[in-house]
Amino acid sequence: QVRLVESGGGLVQPGGSLRLSCVASGRTNRAMGWFRQAPGREREFVATIVWSDGSTSYADFAKGRFAISGDNAKNTVYLQMNSLKFEDTAVYYCAGRYRPTYYGASDYGSQSDYDYWGRGTQVTVSS
Repeated sequence: QVRLVESGGGLVQPGGSLRLSCVASGRTNRAMGWFRQAPGREREFVATIVWSDGSTSYADFAKGRFAISGDNAKNTVYLQMNSLKFEDTAVYYCAGRYRPTYYGASDYGSQSDYDYWGRGTQVTVSS
């Protein structure tokens, strides 16, 4: 049974930082990513990392503020979020791709690119 468990969410003031973690168990993922879903909005891509070449990709809103990293051997991925804004408030989901990866991270920005999902962790940016 594949399981992805996120942690690290919480309440933070604008301009603050949070570090999300996701640990996967049950199956090795070739890529791991983060998506988010704000109230009343569709789930959207945040960032991803492909283990085979270490490539990373970010949504435009995440560039320069968020950083994805991880440990392939531990099947763990992190999302460091800095300079948080009100609009970053959302449930953040970890996603894992078991299927082979043939391309760099920029080709894995859709929900359909991933096979497994965590239950999410709430991030609230509020003063």
